[in-house]
Amino acid sequence: MKEAHRQTRSYLMEMFQRHGFHPRHDLGQNFLIDINIIDFVIRNAELRENDVALEIGAGTGGLTDFLAQDAGHVVSVELDRNMHALATETITGHENVTLLNTDALKNKNNFSPTVLDAVNEALAAEPGRQLKLIANLPYSIATPVISNLVATNLPWERMVVTIQYELGLRMTAKPKTSHYGSLAVWLQSQCKVTMLKKLPPTVFWPRPKVDSAIMLIEPDLELRAAIPDREFFHNFVRMVFQHRRKLLRGVLAGMYRDQIDKARVDTLLEEVGFGEGLRAEEIDIPSLVKLATHIQRSIS
Repeated sequence: MKEAHRQTRSYLMEMFQRHGFHPRHDLGQNFLIDINIIDFVIRNAELRENDVALEIGAGTGGLTDFLAQDAGHVVSVELDRNMHALATETITGHENVTLLNTDALKNKNNFSPTVLDAVNEALAAEPGRQLKLIANLPYSIATPVISNLVATNLPWERMVVTIQYELGLRMTAKPKTSHYGSLAVWLQSQCKVTMLKKLPPTVFWPRPKVDSAIMLIEPDLELRAAIPDREFFHNFVRMVFQHRRKLLRGVLAGMYRDQIDKARVDTLLEEVGFGEGLRAEEIDIPSLVKLATHIQRSIS
């Protein structure tokens, strides 16, 4: 197998000039050019021969090339036809890469069936294969990609992704802080979420206008098993945090007005030990899981 090529700023500039096009800002095309950062991502990916690596946003194929060295199979997705052509050129010689020219998402809540089919096919090729999302994610789709993967029943084992720094703060936020919201609750209710490194704009070309971060997300099967219906919980959390600063009693009464009356809402809050003046932004994650479970049982 060939040695992975390190795509520096000068290499990428020459490549784009040779092909006669430019990176697209509207698709968030900012490519990692710092060799040490790429090595850091690969090292934390902890890829094994039996792993399937999922990459969203192949770009020019620089990271794809490295993933193919260690993973059993790589499913890489690139929306832009020009980038797909460059990535195809970069990964020549790798027989363990499926490179898709498609949108990774069907909509904001679901992956593309084409992507899911490719992932499932790669997982089924050998017994015991595990999935890892390893990607320099385009800023605009980072949240749905990560959230949707957590929502699936795919056997994912690890995510190592570069995202916008502020999004990383939202993922790791705690109650009673400005970044605490539905994303933090959804991820932390089932995963261990760690910010591994903050990245300045200088490690990318073209340079973004904001800082980025490398995130490590690992599933916690015990936490996940404590949520009886994850789809219900996901919807519950999103609706509750649409009114995060309003009193929880009134928010719940409005959310479930056709199923439970206000008196029942008061009873449910008392059962989980909540006072009348509580707001969603103040509640820790285990308590939100407990409340959602109580409400679901009551309206069922």
